[in-house]
Amino acid sequence: MRALRDCFLRAGGGLRAGWRVVLFLGSGSLANGAAMDLLRFTGLDAPVVARIWTSALVYLLVSWLALRLEGRGLGSLGLEPGRRWGLQFLAGAAGGGLFMGLVASVIRGLDGFHWARGASGGLVPMGSGAWLFLAAAFREELAFRGYGFQRLVDGAGEWPALGLMGLYFAYAHWHNPGMTGQTWLWASLNIGLAGILMGLGYLRTRSLALPIGLHLGWNWTQGSLLGFGVSGTRPEGFLAPVFHGRPSWLTGGDFGPEASLPCAVLCGLAIAALAAWKPRWGDR
Repeated sequence: MRALRDCFLRAGGGLRAGWRVVLFLGSGSLANGAAMDLLRFTGLDAPVVARIWTSALVYLLVSWLALRLEGRGLGSLGLEPGRRWGLQFLAGAAGGGLFMGLVASVIRGLDGFHWARGASGGLVPMGSGAWLFLAAAFREELAFRGYGFQRLVDGAGEWPALGLMGLYFAYAHWHNPGMTGQTWLWASLNIGLAGILMGLGYLRTRSLALPIGLHLGWNWTQGSLLGFGVSGTRPEGFLAPVFHGRPSWLTGGDFGPEASLPCAVLCGLAIAALAAWKPRWGDR
């Protein structure tokens, strides 16, 4: 009986970190599915961005409930508003945009494509794209770098948690459009590396501001500005890439640069740089 108890409970009392992770991921998935079913049941033809924001709010609520059971608030999750949080968010957005711009520049330099003006390019699509990608960044960082990831760090350590959650982040994208063959291999690798990169963003700042900003800047620059696919979806872009028939492992093809070798190399370098970075943000 004691062995069974020790399997679930820590020596000092309370549920072990691993079980907290499992419960968070399971309850988050179930609550999110229920919310989406409720939208369909009510007959509301909610736009994609509304569904994503609804999902983000569900994960926020599940996170809040999990923290309340531990006697903590959302500030401990890395959602404490303030000047430092805003600066970290802006730094992340700028870094994500610069990273994706560099990936695109490398692929273009290797004769992968050239740019044309996007058919629907303009301020309104770029603004709506920012709102959409902010919703996606907020939801996915809560789900993958929020409570579950942070308890996994507590129980397994930083690098095991980064690796496991990176794998889970890649797995969560396996049903995206275009996830087949060679694209599946490169996209899974790069999405997993992106998960590690954003996880390091949290660990170096103990805030979700940097990873949310990084996620937003990456996706918005990739899709709304440069016109590439974003994890298999194709938003309206200010620019439009015209591919030169080069292999998909070089350009990422319709899936987006996330399925390319240059992205993998640069993502590896970014992870090494962030792992070595000693931030000066001060205590949370």
